[in-house]
Order: sequence, then C-alpha cells, then structure tokens
Amino acid sequence: MAGLKDKLYSKIQEWRPRTTRLLKEYGDVKVDDVTISQIIGGMRDIKCLTTDISYLDPMEGIRFRGFTIPEVLEKLPKVPGSEMPYVEGFYYLLLTGDLPTDEDIKEVAGEFRKRQDVPLYVIDILRTMPRDTHPMTMLSAAVVAMQRESIFARDYHKLNKMDYWDATYEDSLNLLAKLPQIAAYIYRMKYKGDTIIYPDKELDMGGNFAHMMGIDTPYDDISRLYFILHSDHESGNVSAHTGHLIASALSDIYYATSGMINGLAGPLHGLANQEVLAWIQDVIHSMDGKIPNEEEMKTFVWNTLKSGKVIPGFGHAVLRKTDPRYTAQREFCLKYLQGDPIFKFVDLLYKVVPPILLEQGKAKNPWPNVDAQSGVIQWYYGVREYDFYTVMFAVGRALGVTANIIWGRALGYPLERPKSLTTEMLEKAAGIV
Repeated sequence: MAGLKDKLYSKIQEWRPRTTRLLKEYGDVKVDDVTISQIIGGMRDIKCLTTDISYLDPMEGIRFRGFTIPEVLEKLPKVPGSEMPYVEGFYYLLLTGDLPTDEDIKEVAGEFRKRQDVPLYVIDILRTMPRDTHPMTMLSAAVVAMQRESIFARDYHKLNKMDYWDATYEDSLNLLAKLPQIAAYIYRMKYKGDTIIYPDKELDMGGNFAHMMGIDTPYDDISRLYFILHSDHESGNVSAHTGHLIASALSDIYYATSGMINGLAGPLHGLANQEVLAWIQDVIHSMDGKIPNEEEMKTFVWNTLKSGKVIPGFGHAVLRKTDPRYTAQREFCLKYLQGDPIFKFVDLLYKVVPPILLEQGKAKNPWPNVDAQSGVIQWYYGVREYDFYTVMFAVGRALGVTANIIWGRALGYPLERPKSLTTEMLEKAAGIV
C-alpha cells in the first residue's frame, strides 16, 4: 500500500500540469481590481494568493479540502474510545485532499511517533530562558533553534527544484511531531513548577498532548478538536501568510514556522480568545457572580454597546453566519460544561447578542466566531494561563502552514514580491494632484 508520501507525490504529479497551463496559457487573465482603500487598508480581500488546502466560504465557514467542519468531524476516522478524529488523519486530508483509511492513519501516526523526540539542546535553550519569558517567545525560539535539523537546508544545493517538496515534507513531519511535546514542556516548566511529563509512545498527537499537559480525558478530545479547528484559515491571515512569505524565499520550514508563530503572537491575530475570556470574567465580576436571566443580559449588552464598546467574540470579516468552529466547540460544551458558570454566560450571550447586533444595524455578521468559546473551554479544564492559549493555536496552525508550504514547493511557487506605490502616485491615480 502506498504511504502518505507516495500518495502525495502522485497528487503532485497530477496537479503540476494544471498550474503550468494556467501560467502559460492564461497568465494574462484578470482576476481582480485593486482599489486605493485595499492598498492602504492592509490589502484586504485582494485576490492574489493560491491555496487548495482551505477556503473560507462566507456561508459555510472554513472548508478543508472542500469539506466543511461538520463533514470533517463526521467523516474522518475517530480515535478509539473518543469522539474526535485523529489529528494525523486530518493532516493526511490536508496534504492529499482524500479521506484517510485506518491504515493511512496508522502510518502517519507511526511517522509522528518515531519523529517526536525533541533534541536535548532545545530543552537546554528553553531552560536557560527567564521564566517570565512569554511562552510564544519560547515556542518561536525552540522552533528556530531546530533549524540545524533541516533536511531542506542541508541538501538545498544538491536538490533538483522539482524535489524541493520532498525535503520540505520531511522537515514538516519532523517539526509537527515535536511541537506538542515542546508546547507541553513549556507549559509544565513555566507554570507547573518544572513537573515535566514525557510523551507516551502509544498515544496519538492529541492524546499525547493532553497526557503531557497532565489533564485527564476528555481534554484529549479538546486537544484534537482545537488543533483541527485552528489549523488553517485560507492563506491571507497573518500567520499563514507570514509562513508562506518566508518560505517563498526558500527559507526552510523551521524559519517559516518560527515566523508564523511570531505573527500569530500579535494582539490583532492570535490573542482574541484570551481577550474574550477576560471580558466575560469582567462581566461576571460586574454582576457579582450572579447568572443573569435573558432580559438582564440584554440590558447589559445594550448598555455596553451604547457606551461605545464592542462585544468581543462576535462578528467576522468574511463569515455571514455563526462560525462552524464555534458551533463545534459549543456542542462539546453543551455535553461537558453544562454546569460551568462561565459557559452559562457564554450560552446567554449566544442567545441574546446576535438579535441585538442585528437591531443595532452596524454588524454585517452578528454571530459568534471561534474565539467566543475556545478560551472558556481551556479555563474549565485548568489551563488558566492566558498567555499559553496562543501556543496551542500555533501548534494547530502549523498543520495548515506546513501543508501549504509543501504544496507551494511542489508547484514551484516563486518568491513573493508585490510592487509598492508612493502616496503621491496614489493621489495622482485618484486625480487629486
């Protein structure tokens, strides 16, 4: 039976002629118009990137290889005794576009297990860093320190360009296999008094992360769900785009992933879930811990909006319905967090905020997004260190970023180099001068 790498190579061989033909025969076809507001406003919505790994559908939410999130969670094989799929099987889907069989998953999980040992020098580097160093700094430093392990960097000068993807694939699996252990090590070292828990060679990626974090089931299912939901979000968001941009210079996967982590650490990107949780806890404090009824919550929401503040966790730049990533987490909460007071607030907000935002008329999308609930779940299971939430986000996001980079190398995507204009040039284009 062909393994993942053989299956991926077969897919690459089938795909390359499509990209080649588009460039050769249809390279002059106009895809989009660009406005001054897009140029100055962060290049928002300019159609200038290609990815087949995921697509953000305004009505269906993120699609992974064409599958909606409910379809992914339903169709991917589950870990025995668990409700959630293997992360390893999900990565197979991202790379190939095909749903894996049990044998496919067994092969990928085996690859991850044999590659998961973290070099001792990485642990030494982490231990020499001040304990008050931000965990994302620690994660980024650990990843870039392993650059010396890169097969792509080692073999670059003797590789054929058409084979760049192969070494990048090896680097990607080597890194992904180690990230859960590095993340959990940072957590236990920094927040749990150096009470380190080492990996269990028999567990899958999500199960092993929960084991190394020291948190009992069903946190293993939360880990699987969290990594899958945060894996990719098209290629234009800061973390995914940063990884793609760095890799376009033929920097190896370690450089690219470390850069991706640095972009994710920004407060406008990866910190939203902890900000939502902090806001909800402030709401609970302002109500002296009392669970309000719907009318009381409506009054609070209206007062918040009238004071010029926003309700964090609601709204999305593209989506026009409830984020399916939120829905997947909500279903878990309804089963396991029913009695949790913080979830009761989240549940109330889910019921009262969207109608109020619609009535207010300012929000194009008044429904909750993924960040409205993810921090709440982590808090419930004892992960109460806000700064660590983005580390787990980064472990998941590395799945999508590495998959995109492998395919970018396979299809020969070039160095990314957009053209800049001066303000005066824009003024001339606008007819101002």
